[in-house]
Amino acid sequence: MERDKIKEFYSNEMEKDRLNQELFLLEGIRTKEIIGRYLSKKTMTIADIGGGAGYYAFWLQSTGHNVHLVDLSPKNIELVKDRSEKTGVHLAKSEIGDATKLTLPDEQFDLVLLLGPLYHIIDRTERIKALKEAKRILKPGRFILAAIISRYASLFDGFKRDLIYDDQFANLLNNDLDTGVHLNETGNPEYFTTAYFHTPAEIKEETRESGLYLEKLLAVESFGWIADRFAEKAADKNYMHKLLSIINKLETNEDLIAMSQHIIAVSKKD
Repeated sequence: MERDKIKEFYSNEMEKDRLNQELFLLEGIRTKEIIGRYLSKKTMTIADIGGGAGYYAFWLQSTGHNVHLVDLSPKNIELVKDRSEKTGVHLAKSEIGDATKLTLPDEQFDLVLLLGPLYHIIDRTERIKALKEAKRILKPGRFILAAIISRYASLFDGFKRDLIYDDQFANLLNNDLDTGVHLNETGNPEYFTTAYFHTPAEIKEETRESGLYLEKLLAVESFGWIADRFAEKAADKNYMHKLLSIINKLETNEDLIAMSQHIIAVSKKD
């Protein structure tokens, strides 16, 4: 049921150009910056698990890496194939799959991206399975970058965009805060789909339980989501230099990290 709802949500091509939209621009910019720190060789074999329509996969493939993309949504895999045909950039592999039971081989990847699955899996045991699967396919001594959504994402978004005027959203928000379980029964895609919103303490515990060594948590957007007219400001090099410099400075600050809508857990396999 949970996975069926997620597939239905993404069947509407939600990921086709999401990270080029104003609301998500900073997420894309910062996530690329963070991934770039872990590109230790010119050519790496990278698994992009829950890679959506391939925003990061095509960027990495076009810069010389070999990317294997897996996604739960058949529509996202269709979008990947369409993009390959239009751009001439072909991923090493793209396939429909579940992060908790991958068909990829053991210890074959230099880097694993897990940038969506953990916030689409409600059950804690299943999230740990996904982390263990990412660990299984990763070479020893290499890194997993796993994204979560902050427990407080709906809180900030609801008041930033005035969604809170809708009583249905207010009920959704209160449940998010109480349980972390985000169940959107409103039919409004603006309110996202079935998801789990972590606290920093929870992802630390889940990472440790999966047998990985957690190096750090990194705030993706940090406080940057508060900026209005971001598409306009993103074109201003001076503004962006200041913004990104301060986000970098504060990205591991424990006082602020849960303010970030997305957080990346950086883990290493012994």
